[in-house]
Amino acid sequence: MGRQNEVIVTTDPSCEIDFIATRQENKLYIQVAQEIGLHETEKREYGSLLDIRDNYPKYVLRTDIFAGGNYEGIKTMHIADFLLSDAY
Repeated sequence: MGRQNEVIVTTDPSCEIDFIATRQENKLYIQVAQEIGLHETEKREYGSLLDIRDNYPKYVLRTDIFAGGNYEGIKTMHIADFLLSDAY
């Protein structure tokens, strides 16, 4: 999507999605977590993204060394890799 997105920072405490980036008709949903060690944390961090039923990309960005992979279609990656990539 490049770096020219409109970014919405969600402030609604009932919404667990941290950022929604949009450009034209495209969206990118982003949840940020320091680490995910407990099942409850995992459920919270991925749950809101799983509730969204559109086909736009969804990401959980983490700061721990185990960041990486895919969780039910949600890409998980280290936040530095996401920020330094030209793909996003």
